Amino acid sequence: MGKKALSSLAVTGLLMLGGCGVAYQSPSVNPMSASASKVRVLAITPETVLAANRSGYSPKQLPAVFFANAGGGSTQRGAGAVPDPVVDYQPRPDMLETRVPPAVPEAPYTIGVGDVLLLATPQTGSTVEQLTGLLAASNSRQGYTVQDDGAIAIPNVGRVQVAGTTLEEAENRLFQRLVENQIDPTFSLEVAEFNSKKVSIGGAVAQPAVAPITLTPLYLDEALAAAGGITAEDLDYASVRIYRDGTIYQIPLRELYSSSRLSRVQLTDGDAVFVDTEYTLDRAQAYFEERIRLAEFRQDARIAALNELNAEVNIRRGALAEERENYMTRLELDSVDRDYVYLTGEVNKQARYPLPFGRTATLADALYSNDGVPTRTGNVAEIYVLRGSPDPREFGALTAWHLDGRNAANFLLATRFELRPNDVVFVAEQPVTRWSRVVTQITPSLITSTAAQLN
Repeated sequence: MGKKALSSLAVTGLLMLGGCGVAYQSPSVNPMSASASKVRVLAITPETVLAANRSGYSPKQLPAVFFANAGGGSTQRGAGAVPDPVVDYQPRPDMLETRVPPAVPEAPYTIGVGDVLLLATPQTGSTVEQLTGLLAASNSRQGYTVQDDGAIAIPNVGRVQVAGTTLEEAENRLFQRLVENQIDPTFSLEVAEFNSKKVSIGGAVAQPAVAPITLTPLYLDEALAAAGGITAEDLDYASVRIYRDGTIYQIPLRELYSSSRLSRVQLTDGDAVFVDTEYTLDRAQAYFEERIRLAEFRQDARIAALNELNAEVNIRRGALAEERENYMTRLELDSVDRDYVYLTGEVNKQARYPLPFGRTATLADALYSNDGVPTRTGNVAEIYVLRGSPDPREFGALTAWHLDGRNAANFLLATRFELRPNDVVFVAEQPVTRWSRVVTQITPSLITSTAAQLN
């Protein structure tokens, strides 16, 4: 190649490189432009972050359906009123036999359906948070009935399964649920009403009754006392009969009075005690059969009510799921009014970043949701948040909040700088990136010119 050709090639290259500003246009934040009076560049510092965050903004909220639950039944369910017991008198037997029921194994009291649990929480302060949920009432003691599905429904906590558990196990479950819902787990739990375990007493007693089984064992003499005592006058032919698990046990009344061991026979849930003054099993049997039929009636009614409750809850749960699914479909089709921030410049992908529901987002959230700033092409020294003026009289005015990422400590400020709807996050390009792109555009022309010179 001749010297003349090389000289021409060098001149051509210099001329083309000299026009690089025309060959490639690069966006930048330039307060010295014709509209400089409307552009204000402020460095992001701890003080300016506080000033930027003072602008009013209420994040959009998710629909209330996302915070609702299926709840419980809308009405009281159960067997309702049952007929009064009817027992016929029968002839006396010739003799009475003593048959004592087996001893009841020792076990802690287990909570059952119908029990009322008393939840006591501390009353301290008067903040808005303490006036909601468990601390709403001025009285910090609240009773909760164990419902047919074995759960108690506590505001802000939901349904807690307690049936079949001891008081200690129920406290552990409730403690866990309070912690999960970020509620102060300081409380005490006790059984206020014992309604799930009962013993019925009838026959020759002053006042037929149903005695509940509480935390302490219930003995035969205590059950008879709860019914007002025995009214039988002839001790020789009277007996106390106990129906348990399909078997009838019998204790003659005279032996009951003469033996402290027999009077301390422990009773258990479902026992039926009958003081018989007619000296045969027929009357007791009729009484127990009636109790069995009533128990079966209540059990069938309870099963039907529980099925009805489950059906109602499932319908509600399905409606909630369908409503949430419809909302998510609208969200995917972009038919929901949302707030956005726009990412442009040297980011991995220019896109719009949807501001989250129910909370504010920061500059770091927007940048790193898009894989951050590519350090190969993006200039970390020139990261801007462009924010327009909310005053309609200053429609064209904007503030460019400038983050200099050359000092890595400044990225902590990015985690505190709150974004607002329609903010534009702009990342300038590296100088070498601009040069590389200019060269990429010029190279084909330079090759063509060189080929022409050589020819």
